[in-house]
Amino acid sequence: MLMALDMFVFEIGTLPYQQMQQAWEWRYAQAERFGAMPASQYLGPGAETLNLSGALYPGEGIGKYSALDTIREMAGAGDAYTLTSGAGLVLGDFFIRKLDLNQDLFFVDGVARRADFTLALDRAA
Repeated sequence: MLMALDMFVFEIGTLPYQQMQQAWEWRYAQAERFGAMPASQYLGPGAETLNLSGALYPGEGIGKYSALDTIREMAGAGDAYTLTSGAGLVLGDFFIRKLDLNQDLFFVDGVARRADFTLALDRAA
């Protein structure tokens, strides 16, 4: 298991990712001042995002298109899901914000031999 999003398990047979990108933000407000630089005040933590990207090769047993359907169904529910690393570390609750899919190398029946995906997750407050 690479990672789990609630009951959905990322692994070679479902949706294997090759890259994980995380970003954290911190918020500051600025107030203009006459004759001086703006004053800044720390407001607290901002957004936390996590992107997983990889490729499916279903004809070779690497990933399944049905896994993408499951992710879309989960996203459509609008719920936050607990994200857990393969080592058992709970990373927090995340919403599925976006799923990008690029397909190429098509068989004669129109099924793609390869599909690159990026899954964008946002941390729930």
